[in-house]
Amino acid sequence: MKKSLIALAILAAAGSASAQSSVTLFGIVDATLAYGRASGTGNASRWQLTNSGYNSSRIGFRGVEDLGGGMAAEFWLEAGLANDDGQGAATNTNNTATGAGAAVAGRQGLTFNRRSTVALKGGWGELRLGRDYSPQFWNLAVFDPFGYNGVGTTALQTGITGVTQVRASNSIGYFLPANLRGFYGQVAFYMGEQLNNAVAGGIRTDSDGDGIGVRVGYASGPFNVAVALSRTEYGAGDVKQNNIGGQWDFGVARLMGHAAWDKNGNIDGRGWLIGALVPMGPGEIRVSYSAYRTEVAGPDPRVRKIALGYVHNLSKRTALYTTYAHARNSNGNAVVLNGALLGVGGSRNSSGLDLGIRHSF
Repeated sequence: MKKSLIALAILAAAGSASAQSSVTLFGIVDATLAYGRASGTGNASRWQLTNSGYNSSRIGFRGVEDLGGGMAAEFWLEAGLANDDGQGAATNTNNTATGAGAAVAGRQGLTFNRRSTVALKGGWGELRLGRDYSPQFWNLAVFDPFGYNGVGTTALQTGITGVTQVRASNSIGYFLPANLRGFYGQVAFYMGEQLNNAVAGGIRTDSDGDGIGVRVGYASGPFNVAVALSRTEYGAGDVKQNNIGGQWDFGVARLMGHAAWDKNGNIDGRGWLIGALVPMGPGEIRVSYSAYRTEVAGPDPRVRKIALGYVHNLSKRTALYTTYAHARNSNGNAVVLNGALLGVGGSRNSSGLDLGIRHSF
């Protein structure tokens, strides 16, 4: 009798614990039929079935446990995937070029490259550890009508980027709580994990891949604005990525834009975007104009890009989309869209078309 009571107590306790926890499987599968062409002597166009023209394809697991007293623990494991050929996306171990590693052709398995974190959160905010999005990334995605995906995304993606522009490994991040009357923010310290006496070519590299990023913003009603500053250390020259972005929702259209001022060693870069999302029936029209230039001795290489697209929502989870973009290079710049081959001479222009379907689960 006592054993039965003990067993029932254990089952009740287990049921209570599991009621306070949850694990979710989620993902996106996005297939894109993409066409690219370019000008110049020796140019070549290309058709391809690729992925992530609207949203990045992924599969992930996330879970949360209620610790009581307003505290919770959370894990998040998210892997990028190429659903057109079944490959997984590569990751980076130390926030430098040497940490990327080469995938074995045709056998790259899933890596939780998009995010792999464990966190504690409460009324004081959130402490998050692991590979995560860097603060300097968000303004370029949130305030771009094309969300940093597909042929239409901001020209700033082709400028000074750096290994940690989108994500950073070995990151310790803190997020402000959500009850600050519209103010929000994030700070992240990340490590390259080099030996403290590392030297390469006579240059100290013991800080390579170490960095910090900070983002603060304010959102209220239709208005949202944020600024981000970052610095990643390298012996060959630090990479600094700084940007500001904002949007205003007028109901009939949401106007948005961002601007960036970057630095890679002694090379400076400047870029900007202005765009809009316009509701149209069950979908929306997307439009943007962006530009980026790199400051060098002599004429500055630059690109100007215009993009127009439409998303048609078949349901809350499934959408059809199309995007057309045209990029104009000058002063030796060589941006090319959708895998085309840019020739020599001529106007050095490139254009691309995306046709795709996105399903989320």
